[in-house]
Amino acid sequence: MYAITIPEPGGPEALVWAEVPDPVPGEGEVLVEVVASAVNRADVMQRQGFYDPPPGASPYPGLECSGRIAELGPGVRGWEVGDEVCALLAGGGYAEKVCVPAGQLLPVPDGVDTVTAAGLPEVAATVWSNVFLTAHLRPGETLLVHGGSSGIGTMAIQLAKAVGARVAVTAGGAAKLERCRELGADILIDYREQDFVEELAKATGGAGADVILDIVGAKYLERNVQALAVNGRLVIIGLQGGRKGELNLGALLAKRASVTATSLRGRPHEEKAEIVAAVREHVWPLIAGGRVKPVVDRTLPMREATQAHEVLESSAHVGKLLLTT
Repeated sequence: MYAITIPEPGGPEALVWAEVPDPVPGEGEVLVEVVASAVNRADVMQRQGFYDPPPGASPYPGLECSGRIAELGPGVRGWEVGDEVCALLAGGGYAEKVCVPAGQLLPVPDGVDTVTAAGLPEVAATVWSNVFLTAHLRPGETLLVHGGSSGIGTMAIQLAKAVGARVAVTAGGAAKLERCRELGADILIDYREQDFVEELAKATGGAGADVILDIVGAKYLERNVQALAVNGRLVIIGLQGGRKGELNLGALLAKRASVTATSLRGRPHEEKAEIVAAVREHVWPLIAGGRVKPVVDRTLPMREATQAHEVLESSAHVGKLLLTT
């Protein structure tokens, strides 16, 4: 088969479409013929040499895919060869074939084509596990999403609105904020021109956000704590603004608030399977019913992954970037 390889870490040009050995499904795995994959920030970090795959995972980038089951490994039940699926991966999505633990498979949702489905597993699993399973967002609460126009952001807006929450977003520029508004965001903050702590306080009568989903990390840590409501929950899922920051424990204590940092890729298969099962139960019906929709910026041939990474790093996109085989 062919896959995107990374012979040496570097810029987008480090991605090389090359012939590699076919994967073979092991116990509890299925072999998927990939129709499409999607680009995530973790892929960029892997390309740069900062985020190695977990032990035993495929060396190729790609944390999600869609396609058709080509082969069942030993012990797999509940799936058949030919089933159209999408999947949460620890790696290997940028390839013509990939092996997937059966517990990380999802059927392609009703009303969604197979290519578009490639952009759903990672964002759905990330948002549901963090905003709902970890932070327990409830109806009537306020969620602040940093990077509201990203793949994760566009999914978070829609899921939070679907459960009856109020949504605030930060994004860069009027065009991206308008897209967030169209998806249901109630409070729009241009991080280039406005201070999100001040704007959120104005919009909530000083209460702040009950839950904050943060992709920035250290750069926003102090202000995120300031922006939290009493009993607020800050969930950090990215480090685009640095790894080390100062945490004011006094402010956290005064608000009886919490800070949690999580990642998805390195979790054990059993934990991922539980998250995927929750996504299938709670998110897939919302997608099938049209209440939550995939947001795709553009689709490119997988062999042109270099261009897709350039777009992602320029932040010139809204929603997901897809790669087709």
